[in-house]
Amino acid sequence: MARGRPREFDVDEALDKAILLFWRQGYEGTSLADLIEAMGITKPSLYAAFGNKEELFRKAVDRYAERRIAYMDTILDQPSSRRAIEGFLMLFTGAEAPDGTPSGCLMVQGALVCSPDGDSVKDDLQSRRMSNLKRLCERLERWKADGDLPVDTDTDSLGRYVITVANGLVVQANGGAGPEQLRTVVRQFMQSWPGKPDDAGAPSICAA
Repeated sequence: MARGRPREFDVDEALDKAILLFWRQGYEGTSLADLIEAMGITKPSLYAAFGNKEELFRKAVDRYAERRIAYMDTILDQPSSRRAIEGFLMLFTGAEAPDGTPSGCLMVQGALVCSPDGDSVKDDLQSRRMSNLKRLCERLERWKADGDLPVDTDTDSLGRYVITVANGLVVQANGGAGPEQLRTVVRQFMQSWPGKPDDAGAPSICAA
């Protein structure tokens, strides 16, 4: 049986280009023609390596989420909730993102606007975001148990509050708000944080 011709492109590199395109333009705002041009491959190669557009999007989100969640877990592993949450929110401002990296979050803005045909994509992203919310609330519970948060803290409500602010930062960034404007929003939010004061301030955060 004859072996197929080897692929003439780097699959991971092509997928990274798809991530950036979906991140900037959203799922429905990105056409197959856009993807083929950005990834530098042919339509048959795209289908052979990644399946259809929806399957490519899921693979892109999987790769993005793997990196983002690992980085988020590193941030949230700090003993100070104040420092960790400020660092977490700074991820969504794009203030220290590498050049060419979109601000915000692919899992939020990837399907901000979707027709009924994109419901499966929207549902998948919603499920991923709920998983991240659960991870955050569990971490808030541990901070409360360690005495970093008041004993009467409603960690579920607080977690939803943090995620709502994060999503708002994404929408604002998508609407043209600059990184420094969004950093100011984060600093304002942190003034009401119930955790213990942290004179050392938040660490420098580079977006993943």
